[in-house]
Amino acid sequence: MSVEAPARVDYRALGRAIAQEVAGPASAAVDRDARFPREAIDRLKAEGLLSAMIPVEFGGAGASVADMAAVTEELGMACASAGMVFAMHQIQINSLIRHGRSAALDEFKREVCRDQLLIASATTEVGIGGDVRSSLCHVEVEGDSFSVVKQAPVISYALAADVLFLTARRTADSPPNDQVLTVLRMDEIDLEPTGEWNTLGFRGTCSPGFVVRGRGLAALIMDDSYADISSRSMLPSAHVLWSHLWFGMATYAVNQARAFVRSAARSKPGTVPPGAQRLAELMVVHQQMADLVHSAAARYDAVYDDVDATSSLSFAISMNSLKVSASGLLIDIVGRALVIVGIAGYREDSPYTLGRLLRDAWGAPLMVNNDRILGNNAQLLLVSKD
Repeated sequence: MSVEAPARVDYRALGRAIAQEVAGPASAAVDRDARFPREAIDRLKAEGLLSAMIPVEFGGAGASVADMAAVTEELGMACASAGMVFAMHQIQINSLIRHGRSAALDEFKREVCRDQLLIASATTEVGIGGDVRSSLCHVEVEGDSFSVVKQAPVISYALAADVLFLTARRTADSPPNDQVLTVLRMDEIDLEPTGEWNTLGFRGTCSPGFVVRGRGLAALIMDDSYADISSRSMLPSAHVLWSHLWFGMATYAVNQARAFVRSAARSKPGTVPPGAQRLAELMVVHQQMADLVHSAAARYDAVYDDVDATSSLSFAISMNSLKVSASGLLIDIVGRALVIVGIAGYREDSPYTLGRLLRDAWGAPLMVNNDRILGNNAQLLLVSKD
């Protein structure tokens, strides 16, 4: 029996409504208290957006990465932490729908749709120097279940999530880069905190470290190797979604600068405010960022089902370059906006404040450090013939 496709959703408009009505009003408290953006995530769940990318036959809406990127961008204009949580969840959903093909994983997709499960991930590990393509821990399969113990330096929103996707070596004898992606329900996990989350920015992502001790169903280990999942799905979707989040943040900074210059112009009719030319220069950089991130989403959607294209070195280099470029442009744009707004942007009690945005922006080049990404690109360029 065929499944009727749902009516086309204007995901950008939906994301904007959630940003303006829920995420934005709570953003100051989320940042101040370093608390999970519960209001925004609850609304995203109520709208069915946590499962939107899952195919229709499993209960989702069959949305694209570009659709979810549009939602992420709108959230980024209101609350960077809410946008980041949403983006990280969608990265895991993208891996699930592309690399989970067993009957058990198909049923799990239906459960995500039915219950709007929030998925976190544990891909980093103490002792590997930030290299997510290596694991020290390993899976122990016993009958129809598996167990794993992993010391993760950060797990974003772990205490608010329903499910954890965790990387580990395939067996005790496997080399560090022979990894699998496992699915663990939070009621199957013991989380031992190893630190606190008290950061400059992205405070609402609530990302302390944990020792994870878990036991799950062996049938819920992803069908493909993590090497394939990472190159074809996890990394490109991460860079596309993150770049849209950062563009949303950059747009908010531009809007603050425009509002300030317009206010100055209204106060002295017939004159051109001192910041007007700097605003014009800022708009040039903002347009560059817009073209960069939106074309990247379109490029990924265009080759989404092309295994050869998404596995190519040139594609990996382009996606890595997207992350480095977008994170750098965000800092540039926020800095330029702050110069235009001046002390009003520096003050926390001003309607033109940029303090929280400035702190959040500096997290962009540090999460999966740009130096590491450029190092990976350097290695790829040595062997790429494209």
